[in-house]
Amino acid sequence: MKTIKLLFAFAISATLFTSCIIEENYIEEEPRISINQLLNSYELWYVDINKTVGYGSTPFLQKAFTLSFRNGNVYANNNIVGLGNTGGGFGINVGTYDAYDMILDIYHVIDGYETFDIYQVDNNTIELYNPNNDTSYFLNGYQRSNFDYDFVFYDNIHYFLQEYKAWEKTYTSNYGAINEFDNENYLQFLAGGNDSEFRSSQDANGKNVTNLYWDYTGLYGVGNVTNNMYLKTLTLDYDYFDNEYFELSVINDGKIELYHPASGTAYEFVGRGYIQFMKTTDTKGKTVTTEKLRKERKDKIENPRENTRV
Repeated sequence: MKTIKLLFAFAISATLFTSCIIEENYIEEEPRISINQLLNSYELWYVDINKTVGYGSTPFLQKAFTLSFRNGNVYANNNIVGLGNTGGGFGINVGTYDAYDMILDIYHVIDGYETFDIYQVDNNTIELYNPNNDTSYFLNGYQRSNFDYDFVFYDNIHYFLQEYKAWEKTYTSNYGAINEFDNENYLQFLAGGNDSEFRSSQDANGKNVTNLYWDYTGLYGVGNVTNNMYLKTLTLDYDYFDNEYFELSVINDGKIELYHPASGTAYEFVGRGYIQFMKTTDTKGKTVTTEKLRKERKDKIENPRENTRV
């Protein structure tokens, strides 16, 4: 009996002793991704202009469809013409950058210096917050192999129309009824968004676009066709005859077809005087900027992001 009591006491004391042991679990945190790793995790960053928050504007971001950050250089696709081909899909070199402590400093060749705070929204979205104008731009990351260049092209046809100084009519179908638009030989689409100004000219074919006389100026609009991404509508608002409605098809980067349902006539127009939206040179050889800026398809709203640099 004495032996049993001793064993029982030992068991109790052992239980009490082990119950007082505190286990500490050390979880090793995964190393935080650096800003350079983040920027280089995708080849292309699509500027989702319609997600922009804030009342300010950063010009080179308003111009760009995509940005790429490669070895200290910034590349941008500012044009729809050549999208997917220019610079191997990266676009043109528009400046340099420095990235540190989740801060991105960009030195743009035209617009100069801009600084941004970078926030990772999800696995392929980043926010570029500009503390100088309290505005945030949201960029979605893609590799060139899975980036839908066609979608961006056709979703921004109105910018494509603006990328030539003029469109010259080069073909009119033999079928179709005679109509007023048969006399229009040149069209020009002025920068300004999805509903902006166009000009038309009845000058003879082959004329230098800088010497064209524009007979008419009005408004134009580009619309979508249900279940057909590759077909658009184009409406030209003429005062002296009824609005002209067309089905707009893109033949290639420099040629479009306008089909006129009212008369059954098809026209082809070729772009003249390509405009590269980043820089041009004046008569003295000085680099100047062009004015095409992408516009949000919604009203601007206040940015809830707090400026931590104040």
